[in-house]
Amino acid sequence: MHPNPKFRWEDREAMADFVRDVGMGLVFAGTPDGPRVAHVPVIFCDGRLQFHLARGNAITRHLDGATALFVVNGPDSYISPGWYGIGPNEVPTWNYVSVEVEGRVRQLDRAALIAQVDALTAEQEARHAPDAPWTRDKADPVHIDRMFDAILGFELDPQAWRGTMKLGQNKPAEARASVADALDAAGRRSIAHLMRNVES
Repeated sequence: MHPNPKFRWEDREAMADFVRDVGMGLVFAGTPDGPRVAHVPVIFCDGRLQFHLARGNAITRHLDGATALFVVNGPDSYISPGWYGIGPNEVPTWNYVSVEVEGRVRQLDRAALIAQVDALTAEQEARHAPDAPWTRDKADPVHIDRMFDAILGFELDPQAWRGTMKLGQNKPAEARASVADALDAAGRRSIAHLMRNVES
């Protein structure tokens, strides 16, 4: 994470909410073939992060019992030095929000995998299709069983949370507001909103 303490994000509950809101991230693990990464949807269950992967994914055979890193990225944007309006000695940078969760991984049995997929689906359907949510009982059970044969479920027990909110907290409030205006004009409204509301 970013070394500047001004950008450190230490509110674990807020970080967990951020992970829930994004719902997708990257799981990294070391393997005998070098580091590997997979993109996975995620859900919390009893304080643990649960996710699933295609059985054929190269990382799956290295996850059970491993220490892994799960990373969720939020809004980000390039920041032009001229947007600050505070003089010629500013330099280009990139603002962003990110959370890392490190912990031990264990493989789920089939019943827990099914429960994880059902919970993940229910959470996302409530957000995206609340009037007609999809559930697996709407599909052919033989087909669904085959789909479950093709994936493996895992859970990560968080041992460390590290967050970064690099939103110009090291700049004067007027300079941050000026950058936020420029980001709004460029259509980068999410990060502009965060810059206007972050505590310096």
